[in-house]
Amino acid sequence: MTIKAGSAAASLRDSRQRAIHVVAAFFLLPALVFLAVYVIYPIIDSFITSTLRWNIQRGNKSFIGIGNWKNLIGDGHFWKAFVNNIKIMFLSLVFQVPFAMALATFLDVTGKKGSVFKVVWFLPYLLSSVAIGVLFKFALSASDGIITSISRLLGGTEIDLLGNPAAALYTVVGVVCWQYIPFYMVLYLAAYGTIPVELYEAASIDGAARGQYFWKVSLPLLRPTVISGMTLSIIGSLKYFDLIYVMTGGGPGTSTELMATYMFRTSFVRFNGGYGATVASGMFILITLAALIVITTLNRKTEL
Repeated sequence: MTIKAGSAAASLRDSRQRAIHVVAAFFLLPALVFLAVYVIYPIIDSFITSTLRWNIQRGNKSFIGIGNWKNLIGDGHFWKAFVNNIKIMFLSLVFQVPFAMALATFLDVTGKKGSVFKVVWFLPYLLSSVAIGVLFKFALSASDGIITSISRLLGGTEIDLLGNPAAALYTVVGVVCWQYIPFYMVLYLAAYGTIPVELYEAASIDGAARGQYFWKVSLPLLRPTVISGMTLSIIGSLKYFDLIYVMTGGGPGTSTELMATYMFRTSFVRFNGGYGATVASGMFILITLAALIVITTLNRKTEL
């Protein structure tokens, strides 16, 4: 009797588990279909198209194997764009993460008193990249922009930050940081909310100053979130497109050319669809490798 009851209970558990799996699969199916259609298929199709010589205007397609990939490896323009992406990645990490952490720490210390700052500082992230690009393109115009107007007011000449090859990339990075620092600020502020108040109270009782509490208690607990923020910053830096394309179009010359703007120009300005797909596939490989290296390295340091 006992054996039959146990067998019935086990059978009931198995049927419940199967039902849970069926329901879970049912709810996951739309997301999986969306992922397959809009992510996996375009990636596969991009690699397939990279083996073709394809003029988008004429519609001519011919198989050339790895010919486009050979050209990509020796394409100095593409690697110049990649170097620009690396510069943006480094500068974004240097400025976005520390500034976002400082703002989040300030808001955490001030509490409800800092609610106004929280709203105001988050506003840039709510604007579209295209709108920000247009705004700063006019604001930094050499003829009648804000910087030039101030310079003339002080007796100087016009200042063309976006038209100067030596300054254009750094100017664009400043605008990118202005837009995305609020995102990381909110990310770190949310992480601050997971730290128990009792830890701060215990540290205060032990005589720890606010700075000591940040370095010795808060920062180690925020480390996983900081790593996530750094990973997102790196991946985002390697695929920037819209804001920079609106502000400079990749110029002057190739001073702000990025992999994404080069891919767009190759595909939709020169109508070289096969080589444009090769550039896009190369971007995918480089971004994936960079993300894997960063995640592996940071996780290894966390374990140590």
